[in-house]
Amino acid sequence: MTASAHIVTAVIGSGVLSLAWAVAQLGWIAGPVILVLFSLITLYTCFLLCNCYRYPDPVHGTRNPTYMNMVKTILGGRQYRLCGLAQFSNLVGACIGYTITASISMVAIGRSNCFHKYGHEAKCHVSNYKYMCIFGAAEIFLSQIPDFHNLSGLSFIAAVMSFGYSSIGIGLSIAKIAGGSHVDTSLTGLDVGKDLTEMQKIWYTFQAIGNIAFAYSFSQDTLKSSPPENEAMKKASVTGISITTFFYMLCGILGYQAFGNKAPGNFLTGFGFYEPYWLVDIGNVFIVVHLVGAYQVFSQPIYLLVESWCAGGWPQSRIMAKEYGVDIPLVGRYKVNAFRVIWRTVFVIFTALVAMILPFFNSIVGLLGAIAFWPLSVYFPTQMYLVQAQVPKFSMIWIGVKMLNIFCLIVSLVAAVGSIQGMVTDLKTYKPFK
Repeated sequence: MTASAHIVTAVIGSGVLSLAWAVAQLGWIAGPVILVLFSLITLYTCFLLCNCYRYPDPVHGTRNPTYMNMVKTILGGRQYRLCGLAQFSNLVGACIGYTITASISMVAIGRSNCFHKYGHEAKCHVSNYKYMCIFGAAEIFLSQIPDFHNLSGLSFIAAVMSFGYSSIGIGLSIAKIAGGSHVDTSLTGLDVGKDLTEMQKIWYTFQAIGNIAFAYSFSQDTLKSSPPENEAMKKASVTGISITTFFYMLCGILGYQAFGNKAPGNFLTGFGFYEPYWLVDIGNVFIVVHLVGAYQVFSQPIYLLVESWCAGGWPQSRIMAKEYGVDIPLVGRYKVNAFRVIWRTVFVIFTALVAMILPFFNSIVGLLGAIAFWPLSVYFPTQMYLVQAQVPKFSMIWIGVKMLNIFCLIVSLVAAVGSIQGMVTDLKTYKPFK
Protein backbone atom coordinates (compact mmCIF):
# COMPACT_ATOMS: atom_id res chain seq x y z
CA MET A 1 0.00 0.00 0.00
CA THR A 2 2.81 2.41 0.87
CA ALA A 3 4.67 1.68 -2.37
CA SER A 4 1.48 2.13 -4.43
CA ALA A 5 0.90 5.52 -2.80
CA HIS A 6 4.48 6.60 -3.51
CA ILE A 7 4.16 5.63 -7.18
CA VAL A 8 0.89 7.55 -7.60
CA THR A 9 2.16 10.68 -5.87
CA ALA A 10 5.48 10.55 -7.73
CA VAL A 11 4.04 10.05 -11.22
CA ILE A 12 1.07 12.45 -11.05
CA GLY A 13 2.97 15.72 -11.39
CA SER A 14 3.24 18.72 -13.67
CA GLY A 15 3.11 16.46 -16.76
CA VAL A 16 -0.63 16.07 -16.20
CA LEU A 17 -1.13 19.75 -17.12
CA SER A 18 -0.21 19.16 -20.78
CA LEU A 19 -2.30 16.02 -21.41
CA ALA A 20 -5.39 17.84 -22.75
CA TRP A 21 -3.14 19.60 -25.29
CA ALA A 22 -1.44 16.30 -26.17
CA VAL A 23 -4.78 14.54 -26.80
CA ALA A 24 -5.89 17.53 -28.93
CA GLN A 25 -2.89 16.98 -31.22
CA LEU A 26 -3.56 13.23 -31.49
CA GLY A 27 -7.38 13.06 -31.50
CA TRP A 28 -9.96 10.72 -29.99
CA ILE A 29 -8.36 7.54 -31.34
CA ALA A 30 -4.59 7.99 -31.05
CA GLY A 31 -4.72 10.06 -27.83
CA PRO A 32 -6.27 7.44 -25.49
CA VAL A 33 -4.47 4.59 -27.30
CA ILE A 34 -1.04 6.19 -26.74
CA LEU A 35 -1.88 6.95 -23.09
CA VAL A 36 -2.77 3.29 -22.51
CA LEU A 37 0.21 2.07 -24.58
CA PHE A 38 2.70 4.08 -22.51
CA SER A 39 1.10 2.82 -19.29
CA LEU A 40 1.47 -0.82 -20.45
CA ILE A 41 5.09 -0.31 -21.53
CA THR A 42 5.89 1.38 -18.20
CA LEU A 43 4.20 -1.42 -16.26
CA TYR A 44 6.05 -4.14 -18.20
CA THR A 45 9.47 -2.52 -17.77
CA CYS A 46 8.68 -1.98 -14.07
CA PHE A 47 8.17 -5.74 -13.75
CA LEU A 48 11.54 -6.36 -15.36
CA LEU A 49 13.17 -3.81 -13.07
CA CYS A 50 11.59 -5.39 -9.96
CA ASN A 51 13.36 -8.67 -10.71
CA CYS A 52 16.71 -6.88 -10.95
CA TYR A 53 16.63 -5.37 -7.44
CA ARG A 54 18.47 -8.48 -6.22
CA TYR A 55 21.19 -10.07 -8.35
CA PRO A 56 21.80 -12.72 -9.56
CA ASP A 57 18.69 -14.28 -7.98
CA PRO A 58 15.58 -12.02 -7.89
CA VAL A 59 14.62 -13.24 -4.36
CA HIS A 60 17.82 -14.30 -2.59
CA GLY A 61 20.52 -12.38 -4.48
CA THR A 62 22.53 -9.37 -3.29
CA ARG A 63 20.57 -6.14 -2.96
CA ASN A 64 21.19 -3.20 -5.29
CA PRO A 65 20.27 -0.14 -3.20
CA THR A 66 20.08 2.36 -6.11
CA TYR A 67 19.18 2.31 -9.79
CA MET A 68 22.74 3.20 -10.83
CA ASN A 69 24.17 0.55 -8.51
CA MET A 70 21.88 -2.00 -10.15
CA VAL A 71 23.12 -1.02 -13.63
CA LYS A 72 26.77 -1.20 -12.49
CA THR A 73 26.32 -4.65 -10.93
CA ILE A 74 24.46 -6.22 -13.85
CA LEU A 75 25.69 -4.36 -16.96
CA GLY A 76 29.13 -3.07 -15.94
CA GLY A 77 30.99 0.22 -15.60
CA ARG A 78 30.44 1.69 -19.08
CA GLN A 79 26.67 1.27 -18.91
CA TYR A 80 26.81 2.62 -15.34
CA ARG A 81 28.37 5.86 -16.61
CA LEU A 82 25.79 6.15 -19.40
CA CYS A 83 23.02 5.59 -16.86
CA GLY A 84 24.46 8.32 -14.65
CA LEU A 85 24.59 10.71 -17.61
CA ALA A 86 20.94 9.94 -18.49
CA GLN A 87 19.75 10.23 -14.89
CA PHE A 88 21.49 13.47 -14.07
CA SER A 89 20.64 15.07 -17.43
CA ASN A 90 17.01 14.28 -16.66
CA LEU A 91 17.30 15.76 -13.15
CA VAL A 92 18.85 19.01 -14.41
CA GLY A 93 16.24 19.25 -17.17
CA ALA A 94 13.43 18.66 -14.68
CA CYS A 95 14.69 21.52 -12.48
CA ILE A 96 14.66 23.83 -15.52
CA GLY A 97 11.18 22.62 -16.47
CA TYR A 98 9.87 23.13 -12.94
CA THR A 99 11.19 26.71 -12.91
CA ILE A 100 9.32 27.43 -16.16
CA THR A 101 6.09 25.78 -14.99
CA ALA A 102 6.09 27.46 -11.57
CA SER A 103 6.64 30.93 -13.08
CA ILE A 104 3.83 30.36 -15.61
CA SER A 105 1.47 29.48 -12.74
CA MET A 106 2.52 32.55 -10.73
CA VAL A 107 1.87 34.72 -13.78
CA ALA A 108 -1.51 32.99 -14.27
CA ILE A 109 -2.62 34.01 -10.78
CA GLY A 110 -2.02 37.68 -11.56
CA ARG A 111 -3.66 37.40 -14.97
CA SER A 112 -6.69 35.57 -13.52
CA ASN A 113 -7.34 38.41 -11.10
CA CYS A 114 -6.81 40.96 -13.89
CA PHE A 115 -9.32 39.21 -16.19
CA HIS A 116 -11.84 39.01 -13.35
CA LYS A 117 -11.49 42.73 -12.66
CA TYR A 118 -11.25 44.16 -16.20
CA GLY A 119 -12.94 41.51 -18.37
CA HIS A 120 -11.76 38.59 -20.48
CA GLU A 121 -10.66 40.81 -23.36
CA ALA A 122 -8.33 42.92 -21.22
CA LYS A 123 -4.60 42.94 -22.03
CA CYS A 124 -3.30 41.34 -18.87
CA HIS A 125 0.22 40.57 -19.99
CA VAL A 126 2.71 39.84 -17.20
CA SER A 127 6.41 39.02 -17.63
CA ASN A 128 7.63 35.63 -16.35
CA TYR A 129 11.11 36.84 -15.42
CA LYS A 130 10.51 38.32 -12.00
CA TYR A 131 8.57 35.20 -10.98
CA MET A 132 11.42 32.98 -12.12
CA CYS A 133 13.67 35.08 -9.88
CA ILE A 134 11.25 34.70 -6.95
CA PHE A 135 11.08 30.93 -7.48
CA GLY A 136 14.88 30.78 -7.76
CA ALA A 137 15.32 32.76 -4.53
CA ALA A 138 13.03 30.31 -2.69
CA GLU A 139 15.01 27.36 -4.08
CA ILE A 140 18.35 28.91 -3.05
CA PHE A 141 17.03 29.14 0.50
CA LEU A 142 15.57 25.61 0.54
CA SER A 143 18.62 24.10 -1.17
CA GLN A 144 20.61 24.70 2.01
CA ILE A 145 18.70 21.78 3.56
CA PRO A 146 21.59 19.29 3.87
CA ASP A 147 20.00 16.07 2.55
CA PHE A 148 16.92 13.96 1.82
CA HIS A 149 16.33 13.03 5.46
CA ASN A 150 15.16 16.60 6.11
CA LEU A 151 12.81 16.71 3.09
CA SER A 152 10.06 14.28 4.14
CA GLY A 153 7.63 17.02 5.22
CA LEU A 154 8.22 19.00 2.02
CA SER A 155 7.66 15.87 -0.09
CA PHE A 156 4.36 15.09 1.68
CA ILE A 157 3.06 18.63 1.05
CA ALA A 158 4.14 18.42 -2.60
CA ALA A 159 2.25 15.13 -3.04
CA VAL A 160 -0.97 16.61 -1.61
CA MET A 161 -0.61 19.63 -3.91
CA SER A 162 -0.26 17.46 -7.04
CA PHE A 163 -3.55 15.71 -6.25
CA GLY A 164 -5.13 19.08 -5.50
CA TYR A 165 -4.40 20.85 -8.76
CA SER A 166 -5.09 17.75 -10.88
CA SER A 167 -8.50 17.39 -9.23
CA ILE A 168 -9.27 21.09 -9.74
CA GLY A 169 -8.40 20.75 -13.45
CA ILE A 170 -10.68 17.73 -13.82
CA GLY A 171 -13.50 19.46 -11.91
CA LEU A 172 -13.29 22.61 -14.02
CA SER A 173 -13.27 20.51 -17.21
CA ILE A 174 -16.44 18.69 -16.10
CA ALA A 175 -18.10 22.02 -15.26
CA LYS A 176 -17.19 23.43 -18.68
CA ILE A 177 -18.56 20.34 -20.45
CA ALA A 178 -21.76 20.47 -18.35
CA GLY A 179 -22.16 24.14 -19.32
CA GLY A 180 -22.84 23.01 -22.89
CA SER A 181 -20.18 25.09 -24.64
CA HIS A 182 -19.56 23.83 -28.18
CA VAL A 183 -15.99 22.99 -29.17
CA ASP A 184 -14.50 21.31 -32.24
CA THR A 185 -13.05 17.83 -31.68
CA SER A 186 -12.17 15.08 -34.15
CA LEU A 187 -10.93 11.50 -34.36
CA THR A 188 -7.51 12.70 -35.56
CA GLY A 189 -7.11 15.89 -33.51
CA LEU A 190 -6.26 19.24 -35.07
CA ASP A 191 -7.38 19.39 -38.73
CA VAL A 192 -4.71 19.89 -41.39
CA GLY A 193 -5.54 22.94 -43.49
CA LYS A 194 -8.05 24.33 -41.01
CA ASP A 195 -5.99 24.51 -37.81
CA LEU A 196 -2.41 24.03 -39.04
CA THR A 197 -0.24 22.87 -41.93
CA GLU A 198 0.64 19.24 -42.63
CA MET A 199 4.22 19.75 -41.39
CA GLN A 200 3.03 21.45 -38.21
CA LYS A 201 0.69 18.51 -37.60
CA ILE A 202 3.63 16.10 -37.74
CA TRP A 203 5.79 18.20 -35.38
CA TYR A 204 2.97 18.72 -32.88
CA THR A 205 2.15 15.00 -32.94
CA PHE A 206 5.77 14.16 -32.11
CA GLN A 207 5.79 16.77 -29.36
CA ALA A 208 2.52 15.42 -27.89
CA ILE A 209 4.04 11.92 -27.68
CA GLY A 210 6.96 13.41 -25.75
CA ASN A 211 4.54 15.13 -23.36
CA ILE A 212 2.82 11.81 -22.62
CA ALA A 213 6.20 10.09 -22.16
CA PHE A 214 7.21 12.76 -19.64
CA ALA A 215 3.99 12.18 -17.71
CA TYR A 216 4.80 8.46 -17.33
CA SER A 217 8.53 8.65 -16.55
CA PHE A 218 9.38 7.53 -13.00
CA SER A 219 11.74 5.27 -11.05
CA GLN A 220 11.18 3.04 -8.03
CA ASP A 221 12.28 2.96 -4.41
CA THR A 222 13.14 -0.10 -2.33
CA LEU A 223 11.07 -2.11 0.16
CA LYS A 224 11.73 -4.37 3.10
CA SER A 225 12.32 -8.01 2.19
CA SER A 226 9.19 -9.68 3.61
CA PRO A 227 7.34 -10.41 1.35
CA PRO A 228 10.04 -10.57 -1.39
CA GLU A 229 10.65 -7.06 -2.74
CA ASN A 230 10.09 -7.98 -6.37
CA GLU A 231 6.61 -9.41 -5.70
CA ALA A 232 5.57 -6.47 -3.51
CA MET A 233 6.83 -3.96 -6.10
CA LYS A 234 5.01 -5.75 -8.93
CA LYS A 235 1.71 -5.48 -7.02
CA ALA A 236 2.45 -1.86 -6.18
CA SER A 237 3.30 -1.09 -9.82
CA VAL A 238 -0.02 -2.58 -11.03
CA THR A 239 -2.00 -0.58 -8.47
CA GLY A 240 -0.04 2.65 -8.86
CA ILE A 241 0.08 2.73 -12.66
CA SER A 242 -3.59 1.71 -12.96
CA ILE A 243 -4.66 4.62 -10.74
CA THR A 244 -2.32 6.98 -12.57
CA THR A 245 -3.59 5.92 -16.00
CA PHE A 246 -7.21 6.40 -14.89
CA PHE A 247 -6.30 9.89 -13.64
CA TYR A 248 -4.43 10.72 -16.86
CA MET A 249 -7.32 9.54 -19.01
CA LEU A 250 -9.64 11.85 -17.07
CA CYS A 251 -7.31 14.83 -17.46
CA GLY A 252 -6.56 14.17 -21.14
CA ILE A 253 -10.01 13.16 -22.37
CA LEU A 254 -12.12 15.52 -20.25
CA GLY A 255 -9.69 18.34 -20.99
CA TYR A 256 -10.00 17.69 -24.72
CA GLN A 257 -13.80 17.48 -24.51
CA ALA A 258 -13.84 20.78 -22.61
CA PHE A 259 -11.46 22.72 -24.87
CA GLY A 260 -11.52 20.81 -28.14
CA ASN A 261 -8.84 21.46 -30.73
CA LYS A 262 -8.01 24.76 -29.04
CA ALA A 263 -6.87 23.06 -25.82
CA PRO A 264 -4.13 25.19 -24.18
CA GLY A 265 -0.63 23.80 -23.57
CA ASN A 266 -1.23 24.00 -19.81
CA PHE A 267 -4.90 23.61 -18.95
CA LEU A 268 -4.72 25.64 -15.72
CA THR A 269 -2.74 28.58 -17.11
CA GLY A 270 -4.00 28.77 -20.71
CA PHE A 271 -7.26 30.46 -19.67
CA GLY A 272 -9.77 28.07 -21.02
CA PHE A 273 -11.11 28.60 -17.48
CA TYR A 274 -11.76 32.17 -16.32
CA GLU A 275 -14.29 31.55 -13.56
CA PRO A 276 -14.46 30.87 -10.72
CA TYR A 277 -11.22 32.84 -10.77
CA TRP A 278 -10.45 32.06 -7.13
CA LEU A 279 -10.49 28.30 -7.87
CA VAL A 280 -8.12 28.80 -10.81
CA ASP A 281 -5.88 30.78 -8.43
CA ILE A 282 -5.96 27.98 -5.85
CA GLY A 283 -5.04 25.41 -8.52
CA ASN A 284 -2.04 27.50 -9.58
CA VAL A 285 -0.96 28.06 -5.97
CA PHE A 286 -1.01 24.27 -5.56
CA ILE A 287 1.19 23.91 -8.66
CA VAL A 288 3.74 26.40 -7.32
CA VAL A 289 3.91 24.77 -3.89
CA HIS A 290 4.23 21.32 -5.46
CA LEU A 291 7.06 22.42 -7.76
CA VAL A 292 8.94 24.16 -4.95
CA GLY A 293 9.14 20.77 -3.22
CA ALA A 294 9.64 18.74 -6.40
CA TYR A 295 12.60 20.93 -7.41
CA GLN A 296 14.36 20.00 -4.17
CA VAL A 297 13.66 16.27 -4.61
CA PHE A 298 15.17 16.37 -8.12
CA SER A 299 18.10 18.63 -7.27
CA GLN A 300 19.30 16.90 -4.08
CA PRO A 301 20.99 13.96 -5.91
CA ILE A 302 22.88 16.49 -8.08
CA TYR A 303 23.99 18.44 -5.02
CA LEU A 304 25.15 15.33 -3.20
CA LEU A 305 27.01 13.93 -6.23
CA VAL A 306 29.09 17.08 -6.74
CA GLU A 307 29.68 17.62 -3.02
CA SER A 308 30.80 14.03 -2.45
CA TRP A 309 33.16 14.19 -5.42
CA CYS A 310 34.69 17.50 -4.31
CA ALA A 311 35.01 16.38 -0.69
CA GLY A 312 36.85 13.26 -1.87
CA GLY A 313 39.17 15.29 -4.09
CA TRP A 314 40.01 18.00 -1.52
CA PRO A 315 39.43 16.42 1.91
CA GLN A 316 41.63 18.95 3.74
CA SER A 317 39.98 22.05 2.25
CA ARG A 318 38.35 24.33 4.83
CA ILE A 319 35.78 25.42 2.24
CA MET A 320 34.73 21.79 1.64
CA ALA A 321 34.88 20.39 5.15
CA LYS A 322 34.38 23.15 7.71
CA GLU A 323 30.85 23.93 8.91
CA TYR A 324 29.82 27.10 10.71
CA GLY A 325 27.02 27.33 13.26
CA VAL A 326 24.34 29.95 12.61
CA ASP A 327 21.56 30.70 15.12
CA ILE A 328 18.17 30.99 13.41
CA PRO A 329 15.21 32.31 15.45
CA LEU A 330 12.54 29.67 16.19
CA VAL A 331 14.65 27.01 14.42
CA GLY A 332 17.80 26.76 16.50
CA ARG A 333 21.41 26.34 15.54
CA TYR A 334 21.97 25.52 11.90
CA LYS A 335 25.23 24.32 10.35
CA VAL A 336 26.34 26.10 7.17
CA ASN A 337 29.05 24.88 4.79
CA ALA A 338 30.71 27.45 2.49
CA PHE A 339 30.98 25.18 -0.55
CA ARG A 340 27.38 23.99 -0.14
CA VAL A 341 26.13 27.59 -0.11
CA ILE A 342 28.18 28.60 -3.19
CA TRP A 343 27.63 25.48 -5.32
CA ARG A 344 23.91 25.12 -4.69
CA THR A 345 23.29 28.82 -5.27
CA VAL A 346 25.18 28.68 -8.59
CA PHE A 347 23.14 25.64 -9.68
CA VAL A 348 19.80 27.32 -8.95
CA ILE A 349 20.91 30.49 -10.79
CA PHE A 350 21.99 28.36 -13.77
CA THR A 351 18.61 26.58 -14.04
CA ALA A 352 16.77 29.90 -13.71
CA LEU A 353 18.85 31.49 -16.50
CA VAL A 354 18.23 28.57 -18.87
CA ALA A 355 14.51 28.76 -18.03
CA MET A 356 14.54 32.48 -18.92
CA ILE A 357 16.23 31.77 -22.24
CA LEU A 358 13.90 28.84 -23.14
CA PRO A 359 10.53 29.42 -21.38
CA PHE A 360 8.54 27.06 -23.64
CA PHE A 361 6.36 24.76 -21.52
CA ASN A 362 5.21 22.10 -24.01
CA SER A 363 8.51 21.90 -25.89
CA ILE A 364 10.53 21.53 -22.68
CA VAL A 365 8.11 18.94 -21.26
CA GLY A 366 8.25 16.97 -24.53
CA LEU A 367 12.05 17.09 -24.65
CA LEU A 368 12.34 15.96 -21.01
CA GLY A 369 10.01 13.06 -21.74
CA ALA A 370 12.07 12.06 -24.77
CA ILE A 371 15.34 12.23 -22.81
CA ALA A 372 14.10 10.28 -19.79
CA PHE A 373 11.64 7.71 -21.12
CA TRP A 374 13.70 5.46 -23.38
CA PRO A 375 17.00 5.14 -21.48
CA LEU A 376 15.66 5.05 -17.91
CA SER A 377 12.22 3.49 -18.33
CA VAL A 378 12.94 1.05 -21.19
CA TYR A 379 16.58 0.49 -22.23
CA PHE A 380 18.27 -0.22 -18.89
CA PRO A 381 15.40 -2.32 -17.43
CA THR A 382 15.21 -4.50 -20.57
CA GLN A 383 19.00 -4.91 -20.86
CA MET A 384 19.33 -5.86 -17.19
CA TYR A 385 16.48 -8.35 -17.53
CA LEU A 386 18.13 -10.08 -20.53
CA VAL A 387 21.39 -10.43 -18.60
CA GLN A 388 19.89 -11.55 -15.29
CA ALA A 389 17.41 -14.01 -16.80
CA GLN A 390 20.14 -15.26 -19.19
CA VAL A 391 17.72 -15.08 -22.10
CA PRO A 392 19.26 -16.87 -25.14
CA LYS A 393 20.08 -14.61 -28.07
CA PHE A 394 17.55 -14.69 -30.94
CA SER A 395 14.96 -16.56 -28.86
CA MET A 396 11.37 -15.31 -29.11
CA ILE A 397 11.62 -13.45 -25.77
CA TRP A 398 14.96 -11.89 -26.75
CA ILE A 399 13.58 -10.71 -30.12
CA GLY A 400 10.40 -9.35 -28.48
CA VAL A 401 12.33 -7.36 -25.86
CA LYS A 402 14.71 -5.99 -28.49
CA MET A 403 11.78 -4.94 -30.72
CA LEU A 404 10.17 -3.14 -27.76
CA ASN A 405 13.49 -1.40 -27.14
CA ILE A 406 13.81 -0.27 -30.76
CA PHE A 407 10.18 0.88 -30.91
CA CYS A 408 10.57 3.02 -27.77
CA LEU A 409 13.87 4.43 -29.04
CA ILE A 410 12.18 5.55 -32.26
CA VAL A 411 9.30 7.08 -30.27
CA SER A 412 11.76 8.97 -28.05
CA LEU A 413 13.76 10.23 -31.05
CA VAL A 414 10.70 11.56 -32.89
CA ALA A 415 9.45 13.16 -29.65
CA ALA A 416 12.83 14.85 -29.16
CA VAL A 417 12.90 16.07 -32.78
CA GLY A 418 9.36 17.47 -32.48
CA SER A 419 10.16 19.26 -29.23
CA ILE A 420 13.43 20.73 -30.52
CA GLN A 421 11.65 21.91 -33.66
CA GLY A 422 9.00 23.54 -31.45
CA MET A 423 11.70 25.41 -29.52
CA VAL A 424 13.41 26.51 -32.76
CA THR A 425 10.08 27.84 -34.07
CA ASP A 426 9.38 29.70 -30.81
CA LEU A 427 12.88 31.23 -30.76
CA LYS A 428 12.22 32.86 -34.13
CA THR A 429 9.72 35.22 -32.47
CA TYR A 430 10.88 35.16 -28.85
CA LYS A 431 13.54 37.58 -27.62
CA PRO A 432 15.13 36.52 -24.32
CA PHE A 433 15.22 39.01 -21.42
CA LYS A 434 12.83 41.45 -23.11
